[in-house]
Amino acid sequence: MVHIVYIIAIFADIMNQVMQKILTLFNNNHGYAKMQELKDAGIHTRDVASALQSGVIEKFAPGKYKLINYPWDEFSSFTDIAFVRTDAVVCLQSAAEYHGLTTYNPSVVAVAVPKGSRGISLSHPPVSVHFFSPDQYKTEILTVKAAGGEFSVYSMEKTVVDLFRFRNKAGMDLVLEVLKSYLSRKDRNINLLLHYARKFRVYSILNASVKAMVV
Repeated sequence: MVHIVYIIAIFADIMNQVMQKILTLFNNNHGYAKMQELKDAGIHTRDVASALQSGVIEKFAPGKYKLINYPWDEFSSFTDIAFVRTDAVVCLQSAAEYHGLTTYNPSVVAVAVPKGSRGISLSHPPVSVHFFSPDQYKTEILTVKAAGGEFSVYSMEKTVVDLFRFRNKAGMDLVLEVLKSYLSRKDRNINLLLHYARKFRVYSILNASVKAMVV
């Protein structure tokens, strides 16, 4: 009996060491890890399965895991996507929410990726992928540091212009709310806004909307 208890104690100690190794890896990587990273660290797939079953980590994309009790901030859905696709840029309604330009809380995260690239496979958060042409994609990308690492988002001006480009899908009520909020900001740059509006062919309707609001 004593021998069995001793074996159990040794096994429990080994499992605790493995779990600590898993926790250290995730904490050192902003709460995320890929299966290949876990394998490279000498962590067996059965130990990953055990961590999943015990609720220490969760799988949110193929081969991608996150630590459940990591001190995530309000941008964790953005960093989830960035961990899966480093070229994904938060756009449209989601970018407007990030910049504080709307009271609308989208249930789906909108991101842009280069046209011709593949989509994004995630179990969560729900994501809407938009394929932007080279000019539309690479313009005015900001890099934001968050608890879960870095993510990319379009600037306020680019976000407003993109919403005007997608106004039929986004709805004019939302688009005009975002524009009104933008125009009330002290850090607005209307010249830059109109520059991108002209570049991306929504100048007439955006300029008319600006004039109607500032009069």
